Amino acid sequence: MSTVNYKELLDAGVHFGHLTRKWDPRMAPYIFMERNGIHVIDLNKTMACLDQACGAVKGIVRSGRKVMFVATKKQAKDVVAQEAKRLNMPFVTERWLGGMLTNFSTIRKSLKKLSSLEKLMKDEAYMNLAKRERLMKQREREKLERVLGGIAELNRLPAALFIIDIKKEHIAISEAKKLNIPVFGIVDTNSNPELVDFPIPANDDAFKSITILTDAFGKAIEEGLAERKQMKEEAKMREEEDKKRKADEQQEEKQAAQ
Repeated sequence: MSTVNYKELLDAGVHFGHLTRKWDPRMAPYIFMERNGIHVIDLNKTMACLDQACGAVKGIVRSGRKVMFVATKKQAKDVVAQEAKRLNMPFVTERWLGGMLTNFSTIRKSLKKLSSLEKLMKDEAYMNLAKRERLMKQREREKLERVLGGIAELNRLPAALFIIDIKKEHIAISEAKKLNIPVFGIVDTNSNPELVDFPIPANDDAFKSITILTDAFGKAIEEGLAERKQMKEEAKMREEEDKKRKADEQQEEKQAAQ
């Protein structure tokens, strides 16, 4: 279950869609009505879809896998980057590099390059380089950091994507589809909800709408991570109890043999 209610979604303007002439007919099941030439999204459907998405993502992170956040539109960048950093999840907010998923081995080479440049800049040898060379290395690192900084810790493909504006991020969606990676997406009235596995019908342009939905999704991830931690601790306790029981049994057997 998500942590937001109907009134909060209403106050954040989650229900405002696009102009009716810009709509995608496949969004019809999620549209409540038309007002002043604009489609109004059915918030009951938004809540139901959000609950479903939150339940599914919890299961993914509970198994110890990563969810990649993707949002390159201006009003979503900071919100998404902040939430992904807080949860220690990978994110893309600058631009989607073609092949980021389908050609992950090449991306990993670039990540290694970024890592080695960062190491070099901390080394004394870096200061011995010519000023021009230092500047070139610095520029190269900044360029790589800007595009790949959000996925620097990613050593294998993510288990799912969370996308804001599925129309804008169509390349990321098509790559995820090829690799059978499930996609959670905020879907506005001008988009095709069938392109993603877990569509969340909502306004994908307003800052408040993006923030409230990203926060709700982030809280579900947080709960999944907490459950994983608890499961690990319980498994460790059971293991220790088993060890203790076996040691006691061996001790008893020894005593009986004497």
